[in-house]
Amino acid sequence: MTSEELQAIIAAGLPCEHIELTGDGRHWYATVVSSAFEGHRLIQRHQRVYATLGGRMQTDEVHALSMKTYTPAEWANHPAE
Repeated sequence: MTSEELQAIIAAGLPCEHIELTGDGRHWYATVVSSAFEGHRLIQRHQRVYATLGGRMQTDEVHALSMKTYTPAEWANHPAE
């Protein structure tokens, strides 16, 4: 899977203001900014992103996904990495 394909899958299932992905095709690191995260705890945010992947984690199409999740306000106040 390419980063463009993974980004399209996440964006299709979650309204995202910003997505950054790096990885090797199986192990991914994501930064996801979405207004859907407003009022949700970190685990709930991650569950929302995992839900966009459907069974792709179970079939090993996406082996691992490490992520940072932000609301738009949090992202606006986040220092550049």
